[in-house]
Amino acid sequence: MRALRIHHLALILMPLAIVLAFAWAPAAETFGESGRIIYFHVPVAWIAALAFSVSGICAILYLRTPLRAGMESRFHNSAVIGMACAVLATVSGSMWARLMWGSYWNWDPRETSIAGLLLVYGAYFSLRAALEHNPSRGRISAAYLVIAMTAMPFFVFVMPRMADSLHPADTLINTGMKMKLDEEMRVTLLCALAAFTTLYLYALSLLQRISRIDARIEERDHE
Repeated sequence: MRALRIHHLALILMPLAIVLAFAWAPAAETFGESGRIIYFHVPVAWIAALAFSVSGICAILYLRTPLRAGMESRFHNSAVIGMACAVLATVSGSMWARLMWGSYWNWDPRETSIAGLLLVYGAYFSLRAALEHNPSRGRISAAYLVIAMTAMPFFVFVMPRMADSLHPADTLINTGMKMKLDEEMRVTLLCALAAFTTLYLYALSLLQRISRIDARIEERDHE
């Protein structure tokens, strides 16, 4: 029932965000029509950070109580969504870089930092695949995700600011931690963030249902 409500909310918010992004919000003063990519790029980057954080927190809960039902699949499924969104953020950022700077990849600090984050979580999936028949797979995977979560702030907040960047510094949020956008653009971005957040929650609930079905099938096959 909860998943159904999230599903309905996502169905309302996502079309609304698309309409606002392309039919209501004005073109960005500095970046023109290409600036509308922020209504996709920023939300998927946000969901990547959110999903990796949820994955790390669930991994901690799993390590504390390994027998807690569904926790292993929850930290893994959230990492899957986080990885997908990190890839989408990288692709959309590269498209925007091509429009602004003439090249898809410039080894800008922000591009380099997200590449590092992709490597960290890519290593998680390699590790988990290598441990498929290992009885300690859950605990080792969870421990790795906790370490990855503690490293994530370095890639998101520190590394991009360690060197001069082509990326505009105060496009969205200035040093006073205030959103630096026109009213229509701010409302549209907040709506897009809400839409993608509900979509993440719904996708996670769907993956959890699939994991439970897979577990029941596996149990039945072993009977």
